[in-house]
Amino acid sequence: MFTIMDNEGDINMVEEPSAQYTYTYADYLQWKFEERLELFKGKIFRLAAPNTKHMVVGGNLFVKIKASLSSKSCFVFIAPFDVRLPVKTRKKDNEITTVVQPDLGVVCDKSKIDERGCCGAPDLVVEILSPGNSHKEVQLKYELYEEAGVREYWLINPVEENIVVFILGDGGRFGGAKMYAGKTISSKAIPGLIINIDEIFKS
Repeated sequence: MFTIMDNEGDINMVEEPSAQYTYTYADYLQWKFEERLELFKGKIFRLAAPNTKHMVVGGNLFVKIKASLSSKSCFVFIAPFDVRLPVKTRKKDNEITTVVQPDLGVVCDKSKIDERGCCGAPDLVVEILSPGNSHKEVQLKYELYEEAGVREYWLINPVEENIVVFILGDGGRFGGAKMYAGKTISSKAIPGLIINIDEIFKS
């Protein structure tokens, strides 16, 4: 059951949010729900529950990134952590229609961090695939991160133990994907961030 404020400002208890509305971050803040949700351009998507392997990989990577950033003025976060992706200068709560919870992210511009999370594109975003992730969800997030100006995007497959990396080019589009497995990976967006891939998949 959700507590939803509709576009007319009326509060309703509903089993499912209506697909006819475009919701904003202001709506998102009013909801009472037990599961994690994200907003993709005003539409609600449920987050798949992470399995054990997902959690192990996320925890290992967080520790590695945090240690690597100890001498840098960057902030690493791990889900659940709201990242609002405003369109251009539209940063008011009732103007933002995309709110995501990437598994991990690194933000080097501290002005983007506030008490509610991050407002603006992180420098590095990491998503870890789960069995419940749909192809549609993966494609939508790729497009959202590209549009928002995320400088580097890692997509981790815990089953195949590899990382696919996308780098934002000068034209504002992600370049061709490059896969890494069984060796080290160096971030282009975060100089000095080097991760041993085998170590993040260890239980």
